[in-house]
Amino acid sequence: MCRSIKTLRPPVLAEEATEDEIRAAALQYVRKVSGFRAPAAHNREVFDDAVDAVAKATAELLASLEVRGGAGARRAS
Repeated sequence: MCRSIKTLRPPVLAEEATEDEIRAAALQYVRKVSGFRAPAAHNREVFDDAVDAVAKATAELLASLEVRGGAGARRAS
């Protein structure tokens, strides 16, 4: 898949993923899937909408994951 997308959950990421980290991962994913590093003007809106949707889904996923191990079970957010 896209090697530049890093894991955004503990214990790989010591702290909670920031909005910027989530958006960067979403952008990399949409770039990979679409094949466009920067879309043409006529594709910009749909490209940006896709990045927003992937970022939202990623934030929801991270907020819902239960991470076991370490200092007791906790939820990644």
